[in-house]
Amino acid sequence: MIQHLDIPRPDDWHLHLRDGAMLQGILPETARDFARAIIMPNLVPPVVTAEQAAAYRDRILAALPEGADFQPLMTLYLTEDTDPADVAAAAASGLVKAVKLYPAGATTNSHSGVRNFDRVMPVLEKMAEIGLPLCTHGEVTTAEVDIFDREAVFIDTILDPLRRRLPGLRVVMEHITTEEGVAYAAEGGDNLGATITTHHLIINRNHILVGGIKPHYYCLPVAKREKHRLALRRAATSGNPRYFLGTDSAPHIDALKEHACGCAGCFTATNTMPLLAHIFEEEGALDRLSAFASENGPAFYRLPVNQARMQLVRQDAPTTFPEKIETGAGPVTVFNPGFPIHWSVKR
Repeated sequence: MIQHLDIPRPDDWHLHLRDGAMLQGILPETARDFARAIIMPNLVPPVVTAEQAAAYRDRILAALPEGADFQPLMTLYLTEDTDPADVAAAAASGLVKAVKLYPAGATTNSHSGVRNFDRVMPVLEKMAEIGLPLCTHGEVTTAEVDIFDREAVFIDTILDPLRRRLPGLRVVMEHITTEEGVAYAAEGGDNLGATITTHHLIINRNHILVGGIKPHYYCLPVAKREKHRLALRRAATSGNPRYFLGTDSAPHIDALKEHACGCAGCFTATNTMPLLAHIFEEEGALDRLSAFASENGPAFYRLPVNQARMQLVRQDAPTTFPEKIETGAGPVTVFNPGFPIHWSVKR
């Protein structure tokens, strides 16, 4: 049995940091383990322009603990009024590494998202020209589509037609949750990547609903059937360069999770790497954890693999993780896998 694992320091290719007191409270949880992260722009108001992205980056850097080595990789929120020239300038400066597509109403703070895709084609054409990735929240939001089918319908009706229309557009299918997502990403070629979250490798929809509603397992895209979870596990542990880690770690204070209309999101920044070591060990794929967490993402984003290293250690006693992170905005519950974890990051 492997007791020690040494990998390049990992990156998180899909992360929510929020702002203000929440940012101050939860940023150290990511900066402790991850060298870089793609930062989601769905603040209120959203991060739409290069100027707003620069200001948000500065707030993140100001909130870093002393001595922390962490680089926020900024994104812009795609709206029907986004200026292609502003996007191109932000990319050319190195400030912005991607643009985020939220179909309007798909998830938290997505109401400014896209309804009419024809209106954003000039931006997408410019992105295809300059090689700037489009990160997609891959769900349709039409009322007649069942919430468990939103991802598959998005692939068929929006993503595939878009990629046929703009074959040069580089696309990340964020937080895929289905067999259909796994299969489409596998056949998508070099211009397509897919992130997989930690929590979707662990929970299926039963974890949310059986024995009472578990609000801290509720996320969007919602966890699906067990067959989909198993497909995600096979993809993540395959070593295929199309798949890489994007935790979608999404903090909400407990009062807004444990609520009559609870917020969507699982907070996994604190314990993702030990959880992934456990998963990859179960799948007999510890030798492929480096590809998933540290190598495939940089390759897609055309960035170097981190030179710094991370050591993961397996011990006999279960690792203890904090139940909550206390922030100035309120307590945030850390994702609980529901079983003992014997891996930890060596500090």
